[in-house]
Amino acid sequence: MAFSDELLDAGEHIWQAQYDHPFVTELAAGTLDEAAFRHWVEQDYRYLLDYARTFAVAGTKARDEETMAHLLGVAHTVLDDEMDLHREFAREYDLTPGDLESVRKAPTCVAYTNYLVRTAHEGSIAEIAAAIYPCGQGYLDVARHMDDLMDEQHRYAPFVEKYTSDEFAEAVGWLRAFVDRCGERYPGEHDAMREAFLTSARLEHSFWEMAYTQEDWTV
Repeated sequence: MAFSDELLDAGEHIWQAQYDHPFVTELAAGTLDEAAFRHWVEQDYRYLLDYARTFAVAGTKARDEETMAHLLGVAHTVLDDEMDLHREFAREYDLTPGDLESVRKAPTCVAYTNYLVRTAHEGSIAEIAAAIYPCGQGYLDVARHMDDLMDEQHRYAPFVEKYTSDEFAEAVGWLRAFVDRCGERYPGEHDAMREAFLTSARLEHSFWEMAYTQEDWTV
């Protein structure tokens, strides 16, 4: 069994919790509160900035040219392409790029981005691969689940279309292969990779909850 599959098996209960989360099911139905989706747009915009930083740092730790080039390329793609979706959604709420950049991260967003950036700086390339994997694979799987649930087109359909696209699936395929290569090359790091994967997967679930409850600082 490929190591990426072992990780997915270990996180199966977290994936199921994501599928069942009301943010996910209500977005698929088109009934999600607009304020909750706006909160996701704002917080995920801030998240993606650090997700891109994580890939950039990972690129500096890669041992081969192809991996280095790809990781740095993903950092650019996140900033140049994926965040365009957030800017489009933001315009529906009359939010400017400046508004997005000035958003204060909610506690869960702080926890997740701090974890990724710290892992990028302090962890091995294998740990980084495992830590970034749940975001890509999770969004692909959750969006496909949403697509199965959708009965008709609605305002949130572009979200589902983006994360079920062939381009996104191809990007996740590379990430999955990257995890498998690291699992093969560094068998002594399997426990650390599993822990990194599960931590990020739990934070992915918490991110849906953060958006749904419109989490903010209490003081």
